[in-house]
Amino acid sequence: MRWEAVKIVSPNPYPCLSVVVPCYNEEQTIKDLLGCVLESPWVAEVVVVDDGSTDGTRDRLREVADPRVRVLEQPVNRGKGAALRRGFAGVSADFVVVQDADLEYDPAEYGVLLEFLINGKADVVFGSRFISDRPHRVLYYWHSVGNRLLTAASNMFTNLNLTDMETCYKAFRREVIQGIELREDRFGFEPEITAKLAVGNYRIYEVGISYQGRTYAEGKKIGWRDGIQAARCIVRYSPLWAKLARSE
Repeated sequence: MRWEAVKIVSPNPYPCLSVVVPCYNEEQTIKDLLGCVLESPWVAEVVVVDDGSTDGTRDRLREVADPRVRVLEQPVNRGKGAALRRGFAGVSADFVVVQDADLEYDPAEYGVLLEFLINGKADVVFGSRFISDRPHRVLYYWHSVGNRLLTAASNMFTNLNLTDMETCYKAFRREVIQGIELREDRFGFEPEITAKLAVGNYRIYEVGISYQGRTYAEGKKIGWRDGIQAARCIVRYSPLWAKLARSE
């Protein structure tokens, strides 16, 4: 599976982007994904954090010869949030984006994510799957309901008006993401970072993106327990909870 999208970039792209790729048991997709990422004229470096893969992922990564790609290996599987923490600590370009290794999100759309960062209007840009007229693979109804419910709950606790809090595509000014202390090891990263951005009063924009979701048979990993964990994180890291903690 490989994206066949038209490249969407702003005029005169230049390599200003660090791409952090958390990766766990993605032998079938990781090389194709990195090929798509490296085709982008925006990419200055790619930091792949292999999160204790037990299939042939690490072998596939050793086959990638591009000097822009750096691979960090976790000794055991610790979760997406833990992998991202390690990746964020090591990036050096002006802007940083999260890229899952499963080809659900299209690297050709980096220019869309970067526009408001480059022109200085935003500190963070979320790529929303729900405000776009770009292609979307039709899959699980209840997943979309769960995503919208978690986004609505997050918005109530943060007073933001996002449409897709759970999106993978979040792009940051490097100083922003490296200046936030992250704690969650698994998929709680999404509500945690959203809440902490709200607490910090950062300028957040949303842009529409395409989405080519995959099935569980194709390797999708997130499940209902992660939804429960996300709900806990929405409350734990909310601005309201932060105020209560400061008052104690």
